[in-house]
Amino acid sequence: MNLETKWLEDFVALSNTRSFSASARQRHVTQPAFSRRIRSLEQAVGVTLVDRSTTPIDLTPQGQLFLVTARNIVEQLNESLGHLRGLAMANEALDVVAAHSLALSFFPQWISRLQKGLGELPTRLVAMNVGEAIHVLREGNCDLMLAYYDPYASMQLDGEVFPSFSIGRVKMIPVSLPDEQGAPRFPLDGDDSLPYLAYTQGAFLGRSVRMLLKNDPLRMRLRTVYETAMAEGLKAMVMQGVGMAWIPDFCLRQELKSGAVVRAGGEQWDVPLEIRLYRCSLVHKPGVEKLWRQMMKLPRDFLEA
Repeated sequence: MNLETKWLEDFVALSNTRSFSASARQRHVTQPAFSRRIRSLEQAVGVTLVDRSTTPIDLTPQGQLFLVTARNIVEQLNESLGHLRGLAMANEALDVVAAHSLALSFFPQWISRLQKGLGELPTRLVAMNVGEAIHVLREGNCDLMLAYYDPYASMQLDGEVFPSFSIGRVKMIPVSLPDEQGAPRFPLDGDDSLPYLAYTQGAFLGRSVRMLLKNDPLRMRLRTVYETAMAEGLKAMVMQGVGMAWIPDFCLRQELKSGAVVRAGGEQWDVPLEIRLYRCSLVHKPGVEKLWRQMMKLPRDFLEA
């Protein structure tokens, strides 16, 4: 039998509230995620524990019997953990998921700046693609998500359920290694075919570049020689002189300043991006709510990197 402790805690909460929605709020997860966890518990023990045909819901006879065991396990575990760690929830580290490029090149500078206004902020950061990050946020398995804002709404995040802060306005720029004269080795102006370092089909940044090139003849001159979902991967290939690519400017600050890379085209080829910090309003974790209230009081120059 493979039981997770959080399922037992969910079941005890449900027995107290007799409501899936109220229990989900209490457990700091979305209602769909909470319902799936209760079903996982039932599958693990092999019986139906909850009678969903009544309102408010009730426990089945098997559920009432299992509740005694579940409460004993949860109480004993909480008592033991209370002795091992005297940590209040409000002081626990915040779990943050972020797009790879933001995790590597944006988050460190932004969080250090934010801490100047709020003080120390313990965080745990996990990098993943945008689609995975959205799934983690919806499931209630993270506290905050750092992602690019999608003006085409393909992320499908309801603004009321998933409120957000704008924390940065950046741009993707076309870049290339310089030639001996300091000009781009692979310039966008001209008639020659260009070796193109592209984002994979499902990558968010790739869609933004495709929108820019959609109706422009330039796209016919781009010869894809390499693809990856990560901006840092394209940057590495640019630095090897393999081709040109569109890369967020914050990933290239030092290289542009030193002249190690140069623009492959003018500002008309830039792709504006907005970076936002998201949370789920259905998850009521004290540390997150405290941070959100504090951020609302800060001046914009502390929020935006």
